[in-house]
Amino acid sequence: MSIEQYDRDGGGPPQAEHWSEGPVTTPERDPFYVAPDGFERAACGDVLRTRPVRIGVFGRVRQRVQAWQLLYRTEDLERVPRVSVTTVLLPAGALPDATRPLLSYQCAIDAVSGRSFPSYALRLGSRARGTVPQYEFLLVLHALRLGWAVSIPDHEGAEGHWGAPLEPGYCTLDAVRAALSFDELGLDTTTPVGLWGYSGGGLASSWAAEAAGEYAPEIDVVGAVLGSPVGDPASAFFRLNATRYAALPTLVIEGLRRTYPALDVVMQEFVTEEGLELLASTNKMTTMQAIIALRGFDLDAYSTIPIADVMARPEMVTIFEEIQPGRSAPGFPLLVLQATHDQIIAVDDVDGQVTRYRDAGAEVEYVRDRTSEHITLLPLSVPLTLRWLDDRFAGRRPGPAATRTVVSVAASWRSAAGYLAMAGSAARALTGLPISVRRTRR
Repeated sequence: MSIEQYDRDGGGPPQAEHWSEGPVTTPERDPFYVAPDGFERAACGDVLRTRPVRIGVFGRVRQRVQAWQLLYRTEDLERVPRVSVTTVLLPAGALPDATRPLLSYQCAIDAVSGRSFPSYALRLGSRARGTVPQYEFLLVLHALRLGWAVSIPDHEGAEGHWGAPLEPGYCTLDAVRAALSFDELGLDTTTPVGLWGYSGGGLASSWAAEAAGEYAPEIDVVGAVLGSPVGDPASAFFRLNATRYAALPTLVIEGLRRTYPALDVVMQEFVTEEGLELLASTNKMTTMQAIIALRGFDLDAYSTIPIADVMARPEMVTIFEEIQPGRSAPGFPLLVLQATHDQIIAVDDVDGQVTRYRDAGAEVEYVRDRTSEHITLLPLSVPLTLRWLDDRFAGRRPGPAATRTVVSVAASWRSAAGYLAMAGSAARALTGLPISVRRTRR
């Protein structure tokens, strides 16, 4: 039911608001992000507020694309009503078209600060140095040149619940619902939808894929690409603590404290005041800022008992079991990509996620890359990813649900042609030329 229907029936939430774009402020200070009175009575995915926005590469180079932001109703892990924002895009000059597919791209937000949310980081004039979505946009925009509509949700929700299970999936799927109902895109419930994310975005996409069948069965999700999707967050925590990437598990702990009161109680009991202050300091950091500031950070040094003993407590074991993806089988094909020499996400952890999916009955094509590492695999895998999604949008069956370990996903003529096309799209973005349809692939 739309929010307008509630209003016609009487006593419901107000009609969806349409805002003119104003100064670029962080989500914490931007009234656009504030839930309107009565939003709880709206349905999941109902659009509560909209505005056109200007997109800027690194906040500086204006992008000639059509872009809007939608505030919509969603739910948290406990199914309590919440709101979030998605940024929806069309190619320059494109008209609304129900035959156009929708790509939902989940960024690697990997932070709890609103400055890292794509709805802020992608806007012209934003000050979001060190956020991952600003780099990812240079890759994702090529989907616009294929003629697709794109939704980029703030999948952590307005509260920044980084690391939470299932909730990023609810948030992502409700963003898809919002996009499908948004008139300016011209989409409808028959629109084929693809999910894609890498690293933290791959984890969010995993939860969306797992939740889709039960939470949003009306959405025609035709496939999901999970790039380096973490596999086992608990394993990553112990492996990355006290390393150059120690900020990543630290950020997860800070995000999970917002989701699980039991975790916050444990942290308050066993982490020193200085350690709690360091955890809290990440609330204003972007991902790269945190990685630099917390390089080598060892939570053991700020714990009154060994951190392994803290994490072995029953309530902590329960949380780490809940945040491990791969417990259910999505009802559509999956493509999982992982570098065997990944310095951040262990290949064994992703192997385990794929095994759990297959054991549950999922159809998974798994490609392991021997040459890449965590940073390089995302750009190198874009041509393969877009081809795979394009085939799913066209209704073609995927290849065998097998595991392939390749020298490099880049080692093909088709990938080389894809890199040339991507370079052209990136050049247009960096010079402010229109991001228009290059050609339609069917």
